[in-house]
Amino acid sequence: MQRREFVAEGGERCDVFLSGQTELTRSAVKKLADADMVWVNDVTAKAGTMLKAGDRVAVCIPDPVPIAAVPEEIPLDIVYEDADLAVVNKPQGMTVHAGAGNYEGTLVNALLFRLSSLSGINGELRPGIVHRLDKDTSGLLVVAKNDMAHLSLSKQIAEKTARREYLALLEGVVKEDRGTVVTQMGRDKKDRLRQAVLPAGEGRRAETEFFVEERFKSNTLVRFSLKTGRTHQIRVHAKYMGHPVVGDPLYGYKNQRFALDGQLLHAFRLTFDHPRTGEEMTFEAPMPEYFTRILNIVRNESST
Repeated sequence: MQRREFVAEGGERCDVFLSGQTELTRSAVKKLADADMVWVNDVTAKAGTMLKAGDRVAVCIPDPVPIAAVPEEIPLDIVYEDADLAVVNKPQGMTVHAGAGNYEGTLVNALLFRLSSLSGINGELRPGIVHRLDKDTSGLLVVAKNDMAHLSLSKQIAEKTARREYLALLEGVVKEDRGTVVTQMGRDKKDRLRQAVLPAGEGRRAETEFFVEERFKSNTLVRFSLKTGRTHQIRVHAKYMGHPVVGDPLYGYKNQRFALDGQLLHAFRLTFDHPRTGEEMTFEAPMPEYFTRILNIVRNESST
């Protein structure tokens, strides 16, 4: 059990304040407050307690419970596999690895059932995971089956020799044929579930190239190439461009035109050098049916 103490500047709820000072979510703070593990000026407090300037806020954070992912028989689209790695086409709606109370139904659970070995560099919850995709982003990931492959692939991603390309349907018509978005990025100070573009000197550098593939009446099909790998990078940069991804529940329009389960963002191409042979390998995954269906709708509207 770890007790942490802070001094409030005032003007916000206790749960909002603690979620900004710790790695706890507001719901996690509420659970701790309900268990009398949150105090304001040495008096137990509720999650909704309004803080005043100078209030001493304390919280007891339980020690993490060590857990490990377990194999689960889940359908998996393996595009390529050899002794060192596998390339997987992840469906929309599947979380890559466990976290935040979600320990079942992930890509890692499926990999543990399907593959004979996975690298152990990322521990028991993220074995084999070299890079990630958001839950509602579909497409290609490379998975390391041993530590040698993991180190090589991670280095290629860090040094930008591995290429990750995405297709996204954006709101509105993008005027430029191509361009590069370079910003600082980090956690949104008002909503910890979001990432945001931050002022110079804050956060981490994020760079994304974009290329217009096709323009429609009210949308644009854009190819993105990641130069860095920040959380939600393409989705945040698309919003920053003024053209959020269609269907994006976090960064997209509040009133969505189409009934979708998530953003129309697909990791369609992945290129890297094989960690053992050095051979350049490129893989592509076709757009999911729901993506092509919406694309055909906006394409037909533009032709009439």
